Amino acid sequence: MSSASTRTPMPRPATLEDLLAIPEEDRFHEVLDGELIRKEAAGAPHGQGHGELIARLSLYRGRPNGPARPGGWWILPECTVRLSKHQIVQPDIAGWRRERLPTLPDTFPVELRPDWVCEVCADRNSRRRDGLQKRRIYADYGVPHYWLLDLVDERLVVLQLVDGVYQEILEAGRSERISAPPFDALELPIGALFGDDVE
Repeated sequence: MSSASTRTPMPRPATLEDLLAIPEEDRFHEVLDGELIRKEAAGAPHGQGHGELIARLSLYRGRPNGPARPGGWWILPECTVRLSKHQIVQPDIAGWRRERLPTLPDTFPVELRPDWVCEVCADRNSRRRDGLQKRRIYADYGVPHYWLLDLVDERLVVLQLVDGVYQEILEAGRSERISAPPFDALELPIGALFGDDVE
């Protein structure tokens, strides 16, 4: 039996204070399960899919204005969200229904969990983190809709939270066009997310 003085101290779980200790210009980090993790730098394909999806979701941004512009959402890239003391995420894209978040907060981080999240998986590491760890975290904190844009396999996976567990609603490849919750009014050509010129 060892005394308290000879035990190796356990590292304490990371919190918002650890995140804020990083200079703002280098603060591309998340706290996942109490571990401070640097996000991989986004390459050109990541930026292409990320930017194209944000552009196509523009009809959901702002206030509702008829069937062609359903509106009612805030859609933000790379927004830091504190889900709990030891779970601070920075989704590639996140969305909040305006009925839950009437105005954008001017504080860091956002304290209200998103209604929709999309993560862009650019390699095996991000695929494992986004597809397993962050999938569990988002489910635990009740994010209703989770999309995974997989740049390796060129596919989009749409998940919806049902009884606390994500169920796959659909999976679509580069040649397909889809309408998927929560953005059912949008017909999304998947190839556009991978740089294809589509109508």
